[in-house]
Amino acid sequence: MKNIEAIIKPFKLDELKDRLHQVGARGLTVSEVRGFGRTGGKKDVYRGSAYVVDFVPKIRIQMVVEDDMVQPIVEAIQVTARTGEIGDGKIFVSPVVDAIRIRTGERGHDAL
Repeated sequence: MKNIEAIIKPFKLDELKDRLHQVGARGLTVSEVRGFGRTGGKKDVYRGSAYVVDFVPKIRIQMVVEDDMVQPIVEAIQVTARTGEIGDGKIFVSPVVDAIRIRTGERGHDAL
């Protein structure tokens, strides 16, 4: 099992959700987050005054999937979330040691 976490631009969420459903993702968790990367935020102008937005709004998507689903899901995220502009986001894939369904006590792959 693997944990896939992706940070994407907010306007890409609906399109990505539909694409993930098409490739067979069965569930995901979505969080509204704020942060910055290498650029350190973005500069903007409002009514002639320049200001810096230190924390840019983003969406964090998390899902735990079987090992054979990692590649199709990562590819779906890359293709769908890419705009070609700075701030498209990141994808992180990490191993999951165990998963437990709280309601039934099922563990491992059965808990997914």
